[in-house]
Amino acid sequence: MSRPMHYLLCAGLLLLSPGLSLATDHASAAGPRPPVTDRSLAESTCVIGEESFVPGDYYYCLAGQSYGEKNYGQSRRFFTTAAGWASKPAQFMLGLMAFNGDQQAVNRPLGLAWLALAAERGQPRFSTALAAARAKASAADWAAAQAILAQLQPTYGDAKAAPRAEERYRMGMQKLRQTEANAGSYCMAGMVPMSQLSNRSEGASSAMASHCPPVEQVVQAIDHSAGELFDGWNGHVEVGPLQQIKARSGGN
Repeated sequence: MSRPMHYLLCAGLLLLSPGLSLATDHASAAGPRPPVTDRSLAESTCVIGEESFVPGDYYYCLAGQSYGEKNYGQSRRFFTTAAGWASKPAQFMLGLMAFNGDQQAVNRPLGLAWLALAAERGQPRFSTALAAARAKASAADWAAAQAILAQLQPTYGDAKAAPRAEERYRMGMQKLRQTEANAGSYCMAGMVPMSQLSNRSEGASSAMASHCPPVEQVVQAIDHSAGELFDGWNGHVEVGPLQQIKARSGGN
């Protein structure tokens, strides 16, 4: 019998985040998160501008949102896209869904292959899940999983996916540094409600600009998402806080 994703999430295996948050996340630090439901997933806010920095996190958010909307085929496609951008949580979810037959036919070899990819950095939450799945699978399942893993590795393994995601992150951050030198705030696509975009008056444009957060706050939010995306991968180097650019004096 198919088990819904939010059941697996609430079991403590993984919590879907609502994507990039440009506000300080005090709620998660204050106590346990509320149960993940189809409704909460469907109401997730996925900021499209995040795709230019950490697409693995953005498409992971879209996958959860689609699942909550009961669009399961689209959810798997978004999880797969996120997996190609080095998202271990996305690879993990693809593994769980295939292994358990969540809104799809049970495919234990495919599930094991995705779980093995998710666990390649040795993070306990993923390696423990892989070990538990292997204990339930047959030797034939594991042998078949190795063949599938060999096909997935060139695209979704860290050797290829992580450097590709790192390059996207670096390019996005370079643009932010340029913005920081010329402006104090940054309007990321998807942050402004469509109802405001439809109002083209000069006053509305001013109000929209006033709602854009400081560049440094955007950088911190992106770095937080990137830190989670690259967690456990030794190749990732954090950009760190932006430094104020000072004007040179005396032609020096």
